[in-house]
Amino acid sequence: MQVLQNGRFAVSTWSLHRLLGAVYAYSPDPDKSAAPKEPYGPGGAALIDMPAALAARDIHRLEVCSFHLPSLDAAYLTELSDAVASSNVLFQTLLVEDGDPSHPETAERDVRWMAEWIDIAAALGAQRMRVIAGKQKPTPENLARAARNLDWLAEQAEGSGVRVVVENWFDLLPSPVEMNWLLDRLDGTVGLNGDLGNWTAPAKYQGLADIMRRAEICHAKADYNAAGLDAEDYRKCLEMCETAGYAGPFTVIYDSPFFPNEWDGILLQKAFIEDFLHEAPARRSA
Repeated sequence: MQVLQNGRFAVSTWSLHRLLGAVYAYSPDPDKSAAPKEPYGPGGAALIDMPAALAARDIHRLEVCSFHLPSLDAAYLTELSDAVASSNVLFQTLLVEDGDPSHPETAERDVRWMAEWIDIAAALGAQRMRVIAGKQKPTPENLARAARNLDWLAEQAEGSGVRVVVENWFDLLPSPVEMNWLLDRLDGTVGLNGDLGNWTAPAKYQGLADIMRRAEICHAKADYNAAGLDAEDYRKCLEMCETAGYAGPFTVIYDSPFFPNEWDGILLQKAFIEDFLHEAPARRSA
């Protein structure tokens, strides 16, 4: 394995959602269909080809959104896992994109559904499985409910080789106060995937400086404006990671129509982070 188990850069399939096309909305809600839909167009590439495409660009970590899996059959999961391994790519995280462990009525149903993804993540060789911590308002009852259910989910993952992580995302976790409360309550059984773009400026900067000390992985999402990448915002977010002592990998999240070719946005953000990291010794000595 290379430094940091295949380097410091990953790409989420969300960054390639136009290229990949169809999505499959797997859900615990029986009224939702997992039949393929094309909200971002028909696409032009298959998920199975993405590990090699990443390796060709010197990126050796992959995150896959659950809705990009065209099949959950064991044969396909093995095929995708083999494609990842043969490209010298690490399957960093399976992103489970539905469910709400904080919901007062459906939380238990949802977390049992999430638990079914543990075997899928393990079959894919994923190190981690990111789940949604909760979509409800951060009342004490909703936070406590989410904590109980996430703790149970982590118990189900014991011995699987898959670590459950959550993200500073949705209404349950609007600030470091709730994020830290939840992680403290879970006492290490569930990890943190810190996201640079889910909270809003200016409060997000101090929030990131607070929570990124606890993060194992990071969604390095950038904002774009009419002129392109918002460099000031992106640099400030990275500075907050540095302030917090974050030294883990960066998962490039390109989520903008600015570049029609999604690879252009991905590689621009990767180069931006590389330049920032290269300048780190000079910042420390200044």
